[in-house]
Amino acid sequence: MIKVLLIPMSALLMMSCTMQGNDQKKNLELIDNYVKAVENMDYEAMGNYLDENYMGVGPSVGDSINKVQAIENWKDYVDNLYANIKYNRSRSISTTVTEGENQGNWVSNWAEVTINYKDGRGPVTIMANTTYRIENGKITKSYTFYNEADALRQLGYSFILE
Repeated sequence: MIKVLLIPMSALLMMSCTMQGNDQKKNLELIDNYVKAVENMDYEAMGNYLDENYMGVGPSVGDSINKVQAIENWKDYVDNLYANIKYNRSRSISTTVTEGENQGNWVSNWAEVTINYKDGRGPVTIMANTTYRIENGKITKSYTFYNEADALRQLGYSFILE
């Protein structure tokens, strides 16, 4: 009797692991394609990867942005600010959070990002980490972290402490 139960249970476990592996592969591909859209400065393609209820948080405390605002910001950056963006040494990892308010499928991308500006400033090279929650093949939430002070310093700004 135990052998009869073990065979179906083993098959279900193996199918579950395969499905989770396929989901992780699809999620990694989604973020890879999103990063390519950023490098191509294709804000319309970026918008296609974002869920209608997307919320982006960071890099500063209190920064948050929805899908419409994100697309508008990227359009402004492409039209007026950035000459090009390059993700160097970009690496991603996929995981699933099984409990809590951030439950779901996540991909974290770490990269050295180089940005050149249309006005000739830069380049600026930053270490950036963005973690994306993915549901139904769309990015629903992201947290972005990088050192804004370092980017400003590379652009020639000075910080004066009083």
